Amino acid sequence: MSFGDPNNPYGQQQGGQPGGQPGYGYPQQAPQGVPQQGYGYPQAPPVQGGYGFPGGPTEMPGGVKAARVMLFVIAGLQVIGAIFVALAAAAVNAAKNDATLKDDVQFQQLADYSGSALWGIVVFAVLWGVLAVFLGAKFGKGGNGIRITAIVFGVITAILGIYPFVVMGLVHTVLAILVVVFVAKSDGGAWFNRQQQH
Repeated sequence: MSFGDPNNPYGQQQGGQPGGQPGYGYPQQAPQGVPQQGYGYPQAPPVQGGYGFPGGPTEMPGGVKAARVMLFVIAGLQVIGAIFVALAAAAVNAAKNDATLKDDVQFQQLADYSGSALWGIVVFAVLWGVLAVFLGAKFGKGGNGIRITAIVFGVITAILGIYPFVVMGLVHTVLAILVVVFVAKSDGGAWFNRQQQH
């Protein structure tokens, strides 16, 4: 039996027989124990998930970690501020009960208003600090809702730091702006939009 011209790509090839060479156009098998690679192309590294890919980053990016720390610092500053405002409210309350100022109607009205407003600020400061701690704690597992809430929190904190508390709020404003920037960056988006492990 003749196999024809071995150089003819259209002729019958010898690879059809057991133990023979594979035919033209068929991939050759690598010997056992040798890893097989593609024809002339280097192997690509495995694709890591990122923004829009399943999986996403497996480690929290540095900017997101920094934003988390800044949220905890904001919470600490809120507690310190709440203590100072509570002391001021207590001082106003004590002055309101002073015998020499009992007859001053204008001071009494101002003290009532100021005392209520100061205690309201104390409650707001504590709740705002609790929200900052909650957001920072959720950065590890939180999804895009936590990211959006952190951005809104940062914007409101920056605005409040500028307007009512100009000198004291400067640190709040800078930290809040940095939180917004770090969380809104693309690596922050990839972190919060990654596929969650259950």
